[in-house]
Amino acid sequence: MKISLKSLTRLPASASRRVAMNTGILYAKSGITMFISLYATRLVLDSMGDEDFGIFSVVGWVIGMLGFLGSIMASATQRFMSYSQGESNVEKMKCMFNISVILHILIALTVCIVLLIGGLFLFNGTLNIPPERIFAAKAIYYFMIASFVFAILSVPYEAVLNAHENMLYYAIVGIIESVLKLVVAIIVIYAMADKLIVYGAFSAGISIFVMIIMRTYCHRNYEECEFKPRVHFDKKLMKEMTNFAGWSFLGNISSTIANVGKGFVVNKFFGTKVNASEGLAGQINGQLGVFSAALMKALNPIVAKSEGAGNRKLMIDATMMGCKMPFLLFAIFTIPALIEMPYIFNLWLVKVPEYAVIFCRLHLTRSLIEQLFNAIGSSIAAHGNIKKYEIVSSIFCYFPLIATYLLFKEGFPPYFTYLAFIIYAIIAAGISLFFAWNNYGFPVLLFLKKTVLRCIVTFIVPFLMVFLITVFLEEGMIRLFLVVATSMAAFVITAWFVGFDSEEKSKIQYLLEPILMKIFKKRNS
Repeated sequence: MKISLKSLTRLPASASRRVAMNTGILYAKSGITMFISLYATRLVLDSMGDEDFGIFSVVGWVIGMLGFLGSIMASATQRFMSYSQGESNVEKMKCMFNISVILHILIALTVCIVLLIGGLFLFNGTLNIPPERIFAAKAIYYFMIASFVFAILSVPYEAVLNAHENMLYYAIVGIIESVLKLVVAIIVIYAMADKLIVYGAFSAGISIFVMIIMRTYCHRNYEECEFKPRVHFDKKLMKEMTNFAGWSFLGNISSTIANVGKGFVVNKFFGTKVNASEGLAGQINGQLGVFSAALMKALNPIVAKSEGAGNRKLMIDATMMGCKMPFLLFAIFTIPALIEMPYIFNLWLVKVPEYAVIFCRLHLTRSLIEQLFNAIGSSIAAHGNIKKYEIVSSIFCYFPLIATYLLFKEGFPPYFTYLAFIIYAIIAAGISLFFAWNNYGFPVLLFLKKTVLRCIVTFIVPFLMVFLITVFLEEGMIRLFLVVATSMAAFVITAWFVGFDSEEKSKIQYLLEPILMKIFKKRNS
């Protein structure tokens, strides 16, 4: 099935407005939580020190090795809930919810048992942790298990909120969670007991609290949130979902082993202090990506619902928007961050760990590539035929991990691991495009021309303009201000004239029209 870009159905007005409103809500939430999280990280790092923060990071990666189970079921639940809404099938949604809750309870119990057994081996020479900090590392490990288990139990309720596109309540919960994390960071500063243990205990309490308020809201407001497995249960649907989750498991476990294994390899060759730099790079990357992630969260239900309703053209159109817009939203913040990273770190942190700057720059570069193709994977999942895609993707996932180990063994510096992952990001993009074309006729050549090429030019032009400023001005607050202002202005202008085509400009003008009218009415009144 060949589909040309001109034949694609543009998002209807109601869907576009809904996406815009939900994205706006998530942006507000993301902006608030980003600044709170960055400040909280500064407080925690300063109070704990490099070594304890590195221990927290490496133990967190251990828990993250099984985090793929939560992410698998989150994506599977989200896909089936949104798909069922597209079919307007309430009974199927009730069955879907009950199956999801049962599966997540089983996963939580399994993960808990596996991690408890695994802990017996991890702290017996596997992890490179100073002997005097083993007890604290074990304590934080068990607290993080508790946090992770309750996070898994929250997944069905988060999927319901996303399927109903109720981003307002989701945003409120996220802000409350961030504020509580800031409170915990302040408590850690003044804690008389072991700061690492105190931080872990309160973090686990936050996860429990978030699950309770999310569960209470969903049961009170959505009819499908009725946990009666004897009444609402469908063996065929459970088989379909577990089959989908099973193939997702293959891809996710490979990706998780590669990403988390990177932390282990770095820890084995360079110790926990370099792990602290990795943790900071991940923090910065995650916070700069919150706005693009917010847009994807608003768009993903549209992709799945469109496929569920049998509207393939609308699904492809939403996928293309989900490639271009998240990239642009990530790039507009990434450009000044890449240029001024050393100065930003010196402003943000009391003491900047070694390799933090170069790790962060390379991590952001990798994420820029991934942002441009992430929605392709979501569309393949929405279509449902993921078996071959997950098999091929899982095989290539191990390339950067193997390359990292071999490079370190030959004496290469730690930042070479990020170079290996950048190469992998390019390979993964090619795999996604091939299977999207093969599975449902995604117009690859037009996508490369209309989306990828436009996005690359939109990034390069303002980046080069901003780089010239650093040639003539010394590092400082004035240069930082000029870099941010120039990059933002140049990026917006380039995006408008190069990044968007005429139809996309018309859509943006349509979405902005109500806001502009309100502004001008207020001025005239």
